[in-house]
Amino acid sequence: MQWHQRNVLLTPKYRGFHLITGDISNQVREIKEIKIGFLQLFLQHTSASISINENADPDVRVDLEASVNRICPENQPFLHTCEGSDDMPAHVKSSLLGCQLLIPISDGRLALGTWQGIYLCEHRDHGGPRRLIATVFGQMLN
Repeated sequence: MQWHQRNVLLTPKYRGFHLITGDISNQVREIKEIKIGFLQLFLQHTSASISINENADPDVRVDLEASVNRICPENQPFLHTCEGSDDMPAHVKSSLLGCQLLIPISDGRLALGTWQGIYLCEHRDHGGPRRLIATVFGQMLN
């Protein structure tokens, strides 16, 4: 059994759903060394989330953003407002979608479905760089 852990830094993104599958594959090269195992991703933030969803049609990203904004709009009477009107809704959205994923690895590749991709769900207007801890574990290819 082999274990690797790496910090992944994502560049700042505007509010929305951003496909990061390529960022993960490029920064976590140890995935290519695993015959059978898992990639565990943990986002170290409370106002963004990560998710797996449709990776082909960009309209899905727009619809997902519109949907979470309907679920938790900014015009609620929140008590926590010291960081701006987009902050508390971002915390709610992050709690709903989550901050970690577990993805199977098969023969050196993420075993995502044909139309699946990994998303950073940025819930702040200007969230800044985001950090993930990526842990790869499993049986080596050789």
